[in-house]
Amino acid sequence: MSRIGKQPITVPAGVTITVGNNNEITVKGPKGTLTQLIDRDIKVEVKDGEVNVTRPTDQIRHRAMHGLYRSLVSNMVKGVTEGFKKQLELVGVGYKAANTGNTLDLALGYSHNIIMEVPKEVTVATETLKGQNPKITLESIDNQLLGAVAAKIRSLRKPEPYKGKGVRYSDEFIRRKAGKAAGK
Repeated sequence: MSRIGKQPITVPAGVTITVGNNNEITVKGPKGTLTQLIDRDIKVEVKDGEVNVTRPTDQIRHRAMHGLYRSLVSNMVKGVTEGFKKQLELVGVGYKAANTGNTLDLALGYSHNIIMEVPKEVTVATETLKGQNPKITLESIDNQLLGAVAAKIRSLRKPEPYKGKGVRYSDEFIRRKAGKAAGK
């Protein structure tokens, strides 16, 4: 049995979970509503303020999806109650970030600025303080979408291992390499 999959998910007050036809789960909470399609073999039961995810057999396919769908439902419950937040940091001379609404304007050392439209489900905030690296804060109730947007922004200029320049997550550790050996 999957260690993650067999754990029940407690449903906090103010959150309603409904399992519709075609195994579509809808989670409604104070911050919004999320829906997720679940594989037809995986069963989701809502009883007494708990959600249990079960699988029919021990086939590899069923075992692989058991913990996955339990985690997805758990993230949905956490998203509609607390929400998710990711923070990115721009390390490098002249790297800047600005936003107007959900349009992000990035200066990352290229010959042109990169203008990126962020989905409306994700809220963007930029912060530039003197003496510190510019920061981009992303918030959303959908953890999958938030991770995809953050990864897309990071992929525009990945951190390099020699000087550490680039776009990185604020809690990310960049393993540094030694440069060239000094001359004779």
